[in-house]
Amino acid sequence: MVTEIKVTYDSEADAAYIYFVDPNYSPPVARMYPCDPVEVGGMINLDFDEGGRLIGVEVLAARSKLPAHILDSAERIDKRR
Repeated sequence: MVTEIKVTYDSEADAAYIYFVDPNYSPPVARMYPCDPVEVGGMINLDFDEGGRLIGVEVLAARSKLPAHILDSAERIDKRR
């Protein structure tokens, strides 16, 4: 069985969000762990719920970090289309 994972993308901000929970009923983010991997030149933020479970990942500079097919099929949340 393949689990669908929702990905949203804002091309203006070049930011993507990968949801590991139902995006229609996401628990609030209790803790955010910023990763700033110098060697990849971007920011990745890990979001955790109250129970310490990973609920999502925000990827900044997403075009240079994620495969194009993922961003091309992501739900667009651009302010201007």
